Amino acid sequence: MDMTPEQLDTLFMTEALKEAELAAQEGEVPVGAVVVRDGQIIGRGRNAREYGKNALAHAEIVAIDSACKQIGSWRLLGCTLYVTMEPCPMCAGAIISARIPRVVCSVRDAKAGAFGSVINLNSYPLNHKTQVEYGLLNEPYTRLLGDFFAELRKKLRKK
Repeated sequence: MDMTPEQLDTLFMTEALKEAELAAQEGEVPVGAVVVRDGQIIGRGRNAREYGKNALAHAEIVAIDSACKQIGSWRLLGCTLYVTMEPCPMCAGAIISARIPRVVCSVRDAKAGAFGSVINLNSYPLNHKTQVEYGLLNEPYTRLLGDFFAELRKKLRKK
């Protein structure tokens, strides 16, 4: 049975949400990402900054690195990145550098979003622009994010 583009987007964003859930279980801010090409996931990532003690270990960077290794190229033409939160400037720069044509996000990031919320890297005269869409699986991700930070605040109050 063939799936509509909307159904495929939901399927792949669900996979990004699963990565975010794993990040939360590991004590990381719950952000997850998958890179898809030709209907197949070629890269997965979730936040791992605390675990890896690495400022670069954002979900998008991990997923992009994985996808590049999978296909043997730094150019991710024809790919879509599904990510639970709007990318920060570092990740947006990596997306542009990797030539990813489309990014689908659950929520905007009012504190660090670089595709329209705080700044918009697509508005600069860079060599590549990416199409960015928002709102897919917004409610379950917003709930996950809220639960994570509520639990974190509880732990901090106990200390």
